[in-house]
Amino acid sequence: REKPLWDTKLLATDISEKMLDKARAGVYPNSGIAALPYNWKLSYFRPRDSASSAVRDQIRQEVIFRRFNLMSPFRFRKKFHAIFCRNVMIYFDEKTRRELVNKFYDATESGGYLFVGHSEPLSRELTAYQYVMPAVYRKQ
Repeated sequence: REKPLWDTKLLATDISEKMLDKARAGVYPNSGIAALPYNWKLSYFRPRDSASSAVRDQIRQEVIFRRFNLMSPFRFRKKFHAIFCRNVMIYFDEKTRRELVNKFYDATESGGYLFVGHSEPLSRELTAYQYVMPAVYRKQ
């Protein structure tokens, strides 16, 4: 196996062990990956049966799955280059969203990005992140 250009890892978290188990399995209905470019499907998925495909093991091995409550203190060893928190903050009140975004900001590497759901825009007055485009913010 060729050494990758970047030494990357992906930390995938959820408060639900059931959802983490589903994510660990990495199984998707073929209809769910239909829009992906053909070469991506070949490179990153293997056919499972006539109706579904699974993420290839070499990709899944790059993902660390952990149960994590976003309300807990962030005690990560390193800062993140990108944080994806989509369709989670819609369940929180404004004060909790602001606190969570500040925690994300502190956990983001300079130049890193925060991606949120399209229904979760951040108030520019309440965050130090810089607006890039809808649902995308950058730490300077």
